[in-house]
Amino acid sequence: MSDPVGIWALGNFPRVSRETIGTTGPLLVAACGVGPGQRVLDVGAGAGNVAIPAAQTGATVVASDITPELLRAGRAIADEASVTLDWVHADAQALPFADNAFDVVTSAFGVMFAPDHAAAAGELLRVCAPGGMIGLLNWTPGGWAGEFFREVAAFLPPQAPGFQPPSLWGDEGHVRELLGVPDVSLELERQVVVIDHFASPGEFIGFYRANFGPVIAAFASIADDPARAAALEQALLDFARRTNLAPAGSGARYELEYLLVRARLAFGG
Repeated sequence: MSDPVGIWALGNFPRVSRETIGTTGPLLVAACGVGPGQRVLDVGAGAGNVAIPAAQTGATVVASDITPELLRAGRAIADEASVTLDWVHADAQALPFADNAFDVVTSAFGVMFAPDHAAAAGELLRVCAPGGMIGLLNWTPGGWAGEFFREVAAFLPPQAPGFQPPSLWGDEGHVRELLGVPDVSLELERQVVVIDHFASPGEFIGFYRANFGPVIAAFASIADDPARAAALEQALLDFARRTNLAPAGSGARYELEYLLVRARLAFGG
């Protein structure tokens, strides 16, 4: 999984986002109090799960992402919904925007995947105006998504020295280290998003295998080892069965824990 741009272009991430975490975008918009006249930047915007509902409030919105294919998908979705916003190709670790350019800076399960956590956090703080809000949704290390990524990673080559798992962004202490500078007030709250419309754990894992870029990339990386590929498939199925919260024989239900981060910058001067 060394090419994050290519990984998120695989499969159909807009569909994954819509069918699993679609409710979280409007939630983050509301949590940040986004409204008419505000300047909003969504980092790691994907296909617009946060950016589009933010624009629908009357805010002036920029959606940025490092994966061009997701920006194209987002533009198409926004056009279909007659929503106007800007789509900008950008690396979260080196955002092409001026200091203090935005009243609200958001990211839902996006900036957490930037390899250099400190650099990405510094950019969020840099582009947010005094008195502004940074709002994030990040998978927690001990939650369903954090465990799911570890199941996949067990079948991949070891990460380079110094690698920081994306789910560290869901650890309160880590977030305080990244964003807890003297002029920032932090509010951290654990919440869950529920996925309960799949008929079975097998159907759920099949959906991820067909549509979710990191899973597609993992299977591609071991395609020349059928036994290992079969072991990965079984491990994911076992995980989905073990974490299924639905009563036996009644389908599938998963509660994915995430950390809602609200960082309010102090007014200058």
